[in-house]
Amino acid sequence: MKHRRSGFTPRAIAVLALCAATLPAQQTRKQIEAQRIELLRGLDAEYATAQTFLPRSKKPLEFEATTGNFNKQGWEEIGKESGPAARKGDLVQVTKVTIEKETLILEINNGPNAGRHWYDQVSVNGGGPITDTSTPAPGGTNLAVHYPGGLAGVTSEDVKKALLPVLNFNQRSSTESYFDNLPPDIKAAIQDKKPIVGMTRDQLLLAMGPPVRKSRESVDGVDLEDWVYGNPPGKVVFVTLKNQKVIKVNEAYANLGGSVADTPHAP
Repeated sequence: MKHRRSGFTPRAIAVLALCAATLPAQQTRKQIEAQRIELLRGLDAEYATAQTFLPRSKKPLEFEATTGNFNKQGWEEIGKESGPAARKGDLVQVTKVTIEKETLILEINNGPNAGRHWYDQVSVNGGGPITDTSTPAPGGTNLAVHYPGGLAGVTSEDVKKALLPVLNFNQRSSTESYFDNLPPDIKAAIQDKKPIVGMTRDQLLLAMGPPVRKSRESVDGVDLEDWVYGNPPGKVVFVTLKNQKVIKVNEAYANLGGSVADTPHAP
């Protein structure tokens, strides 16, 4: 039997094989970045009710996500020396999320060294579910949520479900409540994941997530911040903030120019 010869040269076959081998890695990088953004948006600034005693602790309190195990007695011993971050039933807030290879580090209530009551910042951060029946926790701490098999495929909802033995997120999230009350143009921009003039700093974070780079300068006594998203040769977005509000957006492709939106001058 005669074998039909391929129309590809050995070199072409090798190139095709290399492309096939590298394509999944490129997809994986995109998936990792999308997952990182989802975890940050789904967990940062969220409120929960403490289901157990949480001590103040500079060293993150260990929690095993796959089993729900944690050292309750050990946490109580830490609390005898450093004091409570939260007691059962207290309201707490995730104020920072750090993503590592197999672990999520959640800063609770601005961490153990917060300079003042963490809940003094609630109105600044867009409001939250504090009511007359809510009891804000007295302090802050850090929580390390371990996933021994890695974080692949883990969503913010998965994390909240896993943390149920220590934190109950089963209430309407502060992000959802805040989002519902936004002006239509701001809401649409956040849904489209793009910055627009007039956004606050928190709205910009909801739309775009943390920037790749930040810089700050003073112009005529006014402090300006520049947030940069993306890297060349792709699209790079420059956002300028003044007094925590977006006043200019500049989009460029590999420094070849772009569009700029400025805040209208007041009459």
